Amino acid sequence: MLYELIAVVRPGSLAEVKEIARTAGSLILRNGGTIRALNNWGVWSLPKKTRKHQAQYTDGHYFIMRYDASSKIQDDVRMTLGLDPRMIKFSTVKLGDGTLESISKLGSSIPWREGTKW
Repeated sequence: MLYELIAVVRPGSLAEVKEIARTAGSLILRNGGTIRALNNWGVWSLPKKTRKHQAQYTDGHYFIMRYDASSKIQDDVRMTLGLDPRMIKFSTVKLGDGTLESISKLGSSIPWREGTKW
């Protein structure tokens, strides 16, 4: 299945964002998944103030990861991110059923903010 993960990490350290993305990516790759795209959006304001782990946040560091994996791996990624205290929010969306036809319609790049580099 093709999934897209949108993650918001507490702002302040790009190294933390990279480490979280690396952890999720390693989990996917070790279990036979494929990472299609990884994009750094940088720090943006959150839609509303958010409390997480006894801290209040108004900004977050966003990144997007598009990957192919089984539903079991996707559940493992969600559990791992949910336990990480550096995460503010994350959401995973299923984009396709894994067939070549459905994936080819989406492409491999994420069309938003393509110029941003890690």
